Amino acid sequence: MCRVTTTIGGATRTVTADRTIDLAHTVAPLRRGSGDPCHRVTPDGAHWHASRMPSGAVTYRLAQAGPCAVAAQAWGPGAAEFLDRLPHMLCLDEDVSGFAPAHPKIAEAHRRFPGLRMLRTGLVFETLVPTVLEQRVHLVSARASWRKLVWQFGEPAPGPVPLRLPLDADTWRHIPSWSYHRANVDPRRSRTIVLAARMAAKLEQAATLDHAAAAHLLRTVPGIGIWTAAEIAQRALGDPDALSIGDYHLSSIIGWTLLGHPIDDDTMIEYLEPLRPHRYRAVRLLEISGQAHKPKFAPRTPLVDHSRI
Repeated sequence: MCRVTTTIGGATRTVTADRTIDLAHTVAPLRRGSGDPCHRVTPDGAHWHASRMPSGAVTYRLAQAGPCAVAAQAWGPGAAEFLDRLPHMLCLDEDVSGFAPAHPKIAEAHRRFPGLRMLRTGLVFETLVPTVLEQRVHLVSARASWRKLVWQFGEPAPGPVPLRLPLDADTWRHIPSWSYHRANVDPRRSRTIVLAARMAAKLEQAATLDHAAAAHLLRTVPGIGIWTAAEIAQRALGDPDALSIGDYHLSSIIGWTLLGHPIDDDTMIEYLEPLRPHRYRAVRLLEISGQAHKPKFAPRTPLVDHSRI
């Protein structure tokens, strides 16, 4: 399905596919806020990201090289492995032939953004930590905690751009409780991260399982439920059906966007059932097309600073 060309001059690779690749929208979920120390979008539209592959650290640059092509450069000991896995990460093998949404808004979004792919980094624990930080708190607070901890305990990433590497499991496991507290991470979330870090090797096996088995494995960690497992699957496992059930806003957004009124989680699940196994794909299309919305009826709930409690 995809054709791969590897150049001789260094750690570079270009992948092409038989249908369009919308790089920017596909990899956008990797970025945890505009100040993410592990991710940067440069003025030329390239996406830079730092990760820890099983073979070692890597910094990679991805750029659109045509409607159906992505050019990649990579630095560090994990570069070769990353480039080898790139088609898999961008889900160039996915089959969307069965995705035929009946709702006109979803159908229109699919027509406008045919190049949206799911994302399959295969890096389960690396995805888990920032996802746990986002549990039941304002996104702005969670991302501030992520920045603070990565800057404090991380290390420089390889390559020409000043990024930081995500922390490895052993580092997360040994961060003192007071450092989590100072980063505005409450004991419930820090405890979940530490428990997951102890199970990191086992959790990475989720990338080799079918989606149902992977979700079950992730939820064996105390503190990880259906929402967290879905958010991990959306980024690390390429699951097009990983619906974020339990999200504070999602059911209301789906209700207002598709029905013109708010709905609860149970109604959302029932309404989106015909879209299986592409429910998350449908949500993502509504997001990137700018159609996803809900009215604002009340003031924003206040931010909680756990570091002062």
